[in-house]
Amino acid sequence: MNTENFLFALGLTVFAGLSTGIGSLMAFFSKKFSPKFLALSLGFSAGVMIYISLIEIFPAARETLSLSFGQKAGYWYTVIAFFTGIGLIALIDRLIPSYENPHEIHKLNGNSDKSEYQNHKLYRLGLFSATAIAIHNFPEGLATFLAALNDQTMGISIAVAVAIHNIPEGVAVSVPIYFATRNKSKAFWLSFTSGLAEPVGALAGYFILKTFLGEGAFGFIFAAVAGIMIYISLDELLPTAEEYGEHHLAIGGLVGGMMVMAVSLLLFA
Repeated sequence: MNTENFLFALGLTVFAGLSTGIGSLMAFFSKKFSPKFLALSLGFSAGVMIYISLIEIFPAARETLSLSFGQKAGYWYTVIAFFTGIGLIALIDRLIPSYENPHEIHKLNGNSDKSEYQNHKLYRLGLFSATAIAIHNFPEGLATFLAALNDQTMGISIAVAVAIHNIPEGVAVSVPIYFATRNKSKAFWLSFTSGLAEPVGALAGYFILKTFLGEGAFGFIFAAVAGIMIYISLDELLPTAEEYGEHHLAIGGLVGGMMVMAVSLLLFA
């Protein structure tokens, strides 16, 4: 394998994961931050993920699997792998109680009632959120890493979309920890380091699968990655965008993300 490509893919994955730290900073300077802008950004991220999953990744997986197993069987395997990816990320989401889920962040703001959320409960919530984010980021990290290995332009697009997606997760960790400890440094670093699960997941997944990474295996993985990204977009990004802003802002961001992705693919095709 080309060492330069490997390091490039790893660098993108680290960038995407550590963007949780941006969410921490936004939480601390929330008076200067527009929730509508975040809603638009999350919608944009969903548009990028949905478009690239259905227009680029799924067809590429189908082509690879068709070459390995024939047209009909390859198509079947692509569809099965796609829904397996959805099932995997849905199961992970299901195993995390909603109270500790990093995407349930609409109650975590600076006006939290101290009588309702005692310090130790808030601190526990922050730690649970950090753990939940780590679990979620494993498949996301592998998706970003493998996409960048296969196509640098696609890898950059996915890394940026995942980075935007990780911003509210940083908020989910840093806000409860800050209000429990009044320590901005501790809240920031716990949030920041929780994003390390992304490159760790990428490397762990890659080296575990390395023995099996033939053409057929890549096809299965990419189809599953497409399913994972569709689920993240529909179950996490768009609902969170609507919690931060208006419905039409989220949809406008979604369409904008698709358009930008479409133009970039046309320009670099």
